[in-house]
Amino acid sequence: MFNLIEVEDTIGIVPKDFGKPLKQVALEELRSLYEGKIVEGLGYVIMVTDVEVDPMGILLPRDGSTYHRVKAKLLTFQPRVQEVGEGEVVEITEFGAFIRVGPLDALLHISQIIDDYITYDERHSILTGKKTGKRLEVGDDVRFRVVAVSLTHGTVGKVGVTTRQPYLGKLEWIKESLEKLKPAEEKAKAVAGEG
Repeated sequence: MFNLIEVEDTIGIVPKDFGKPLKQVALEELRSLYEGKIVEGLGYVIMVTDVEVDPMGILLPRDGSTYHRVKAKLLTFQPRVQEVGEGEVVEITEFGAFIRVGPLDALLHISQIIDDYITYDERHSILTGKKTGKRLEVGDDVRFRVVAVSLTHGTVGKVGVTTRQPYLGKLEWIKESLEKLKPAEEKAKAVAGEG
């Protein structure tokens, strides 16, 4: 999900910044161009971590700025379909839950939570399974699988996740499932030892 990527670009330095350290000005310019934005092929750019600037710039006619080639290292977030991750529930709505996935909020649609009919308690912001009684609330930690990613150029991105598969869901649910398996495993070991 998280990557450190090196990119090459050209930036303009305006005349008012000519007296400042070149690396500092380049870093500020790159941060304004990249940070907090979705760049196609890179994903969501969290921050510019480092920059190398060619000290020799070029001038263009009728333009007071100098233009310099730069190599920058970017910390990016690029979720991939089928990837498994963990995050915190940050919002509950009538159609599902939003889970913090890196710098983005992913939608866990109500149909993708568990194999049960789910009711929404608007007053307390809780989703509850009718048969199982399993509850999902703000602040719960969940393990999920990414099922859809749509990161378009700009600042808007959508990530869809599911918890309807084995060993996915609220971490407490996973722990309970594993505890239920222990007696069956112990019984199988005892039977195998007797034979």
